[in-house]
Amino acid sequence: MRFVDEAVIKVQAGHGGRGAVSFRREKFIPFGGPDGGDGGKGADIYVVGQEGINTLADFRYHRAFRAPNGTPGASRDCTGAGGEDLEIPVPIGTVIVDVDTEEQLGDVTEAGQRLLVAKGGKGGWGNTRFKSSTNRTPRKAMPGLAGEKRDLRLELKVMADVGLLGLPNAGKSTLIRAVSAAKPKVADYPFTTLHPNLGVVAVGVHRSFVMADIPGLIEGAAEGAGLGIRFLKHLQRTRILLHLVDVSPPDPDADPVKDARAIIQELKNFNADLAKKERWLVLNKVDLLPEEEADKHCKDIVRRLRWKGPVFRISGLARQGTEALCQAVMKRLEEEGEWRTADGGR
Repeated sequence: MRFVDEAVIKVQAGHGGRGAVSFRREKFIPFGGPDGGDGGKGADIYVVGQEGINTLADFRYHRAFRAPNGTPGASRDCTGAGGEDLEIPVPIGTVIVDVDTEEQLGDVTEAGQRLLVAKGGKGGWGNTRFKSSTNRTPRKAMPGLAGEKRDLRLELKVMADVGLLGLPNAGKSTLIRAVSAAKPKVADYPFTTLHPNLGVVAVGVHRSFVMADIPGLIEGAAEGAGLGIRFLKHLQRTRILLHLVDVSPPDPDADPVKDARAIIQELKNFNADLAKKERWLVLNKVDLLPEEEADKHCKDIVRRLRWKGPVFRISGLARQGTEALCQAVMKRLEEEGEWRTADGGR
């Protein structure tokens, strides 16, 4: 199924049913008075978080949702039946935004969470409601109120504890393949990752976390260059960012430090809060250089970046240093006391 992380839909809640105009008619009771019931309430519309859905692709074909109306009132003070509420299943991690006002209506972060997005109209009053000492035979009833109508934008932000950050071909997909069961495409050309991939990293019994791999960033991504700008939002939910840097880029003129600084600047340009997230430096592909040369390159990169946070040297392809990295991530998440388990819970 094609990965789609944004969709626009139309929702129309149910209208309230009309109130009834009726008078009591029974044997030996010639003037029974009004007995028209109220109309039923229109159905509400909810979005509901559902496990097992990881894309908004279905909303590209089914874009309009209409809830049932309430039924009219009836005689003998019978209230009309209310419409059955409509539930729209969405992936966990979906943000709901009103297109017209840009108001964020809510954020679906758990399975089974229900979010009201359109309220049904109230049923109209029957003529019984208008009875008084001066008006004993009211012939008036009210129509039901209209249900809310909205255009909604659904934005999916993947739920992960750890996000992988870096240039195309920095080795992000290779790393997630090495430490989890995820199998993203890996090739020797840039932009092989076209949509986010999630993998569950197990580091022991009942100890695991979720890692997200997004398409690689290039300089100018925050202004629309490359693919990364579209997917940067998926890193906003992560707890830790792993910034992968290729210590042995295929282009001999490439400067890993300059590239790393460009990525950091793109984070700042996109979202200041995202740039402030905890970020670890992961120097990848150290197996491609002799040990002494790799050590020299790594120290030079750390020195020139003036990096103060954690630093790890790994090879995703050779799975060198990946276990120590995952153990350190798990320990950090446990210190925070909050991480996502393999089943998506907290």
